[in-house]
Amino acid sequence: MTRFVAFARPLAAATRAQLVRPALATRAAVQIRHYSEHQEESFEDFTARFVQFFDNVDDIFELQRGLNNAFGYDLVPSPSVIEAALKAARRVNDYATAVRIFEGLKAKAGSDALYKQYLTELAPLKEQLGVDTKEELGY
Repeated sequence: MTRFVAFARPLAAATRAQLVRPALATRAAVQIRHYSEHQEESFEDFTARFVQFFDNVDDIFELQRGLNNAFGYDLVPSPSVIEAALKAARRVNDYATAVRIFEGLKAKAGSDALYKQYLTELAPLKEQLGVDTKEELGY
């Protein structure tokens, strides 16, 4: 009797695996189909979404989460997004994050020429908020 039970268990396990695999394959096919329906976001939509996000930031966590998301894309955020983020950093009274915004911008810009263009465009706001870059602070 024990031999029969020993041989019956692997067969039962094989039957279960055969039943589970088609169900998983069906779910994966559904997920792939939904994934392919995703529309790409234009740069203007990206800019509007993040400007609106930073205009509604109420605490440091939300600000840093939004910056993480904005800088996580394979593009340099527009000056209006950086401006909204700097104003949000001022609103939540977080000077360190404001300095880090410029640091992240320098890393994303890739070239000194593009970074300097951003600095000249954001200079009035930078002066108004009293935010210095990392280089201006001596680091």
